[in-house]
Amino acid sequence: MKKVVIKYGLLSAASICVLALAGWFLGKSLDYSIQEVIGYAGMIISLLFVFFGIKFYRDNENGGIVSFGKALLIGILITLIAALAFGILDVIYIKYINPDFMAEYYAHYIQEIKNTLPEAEFKIELAKLESQKELFSNIFMNFFLMFATVLIIGFIISLISAVLLQRKPAADN
Repeated sequence: MKKVVIKYGLLSAASICVLALAGWFLGKSLDYSIQEVIGYAGMIISLLFVFFGIKFYRDNENGGIVSFGKALLIGILITLIAALAFGILDVIYIKYINPDFMAEYYAHYIQEIKNTLPEAEFKIELAKLESQKELFSNIFMNFFLMFATVLIIGFIISLISAVLLQRKPAADN
């Protein structure tokens, strides 16, 4: 199981990093909402290695059987590797590759809510954002948010994969 988790975890991690970097650099001129969709799509595509890792374990390492619990565990462990890699990549991106990203995104978001909310609601929302700005500018918080995002999506994919791929030993008659 360990080899399968490491192999598919590293494949998932590599693909999530490549897709994220491609999205960041190739999609630089795109609207933030489109970039966000591309980012989530990249996470989902990369986390398909969870399904393939569980399937490989079941079919090639465990004689065609795997319990729901074991399949879920394998999926979560693969996801943890991808989530860790993506969290680290996000920190590198924000700290070294594009240190202005948070300020640019914040300014964009402020403009967006200013255009969509009435003045009174905008002032309330702006006050909330200002109080949270320091927290979300923290590098550890950025790591945690990206790690947790991948972990949640990966957990859902692990759950679905475990349901689809579980196979019990045939009952002897």
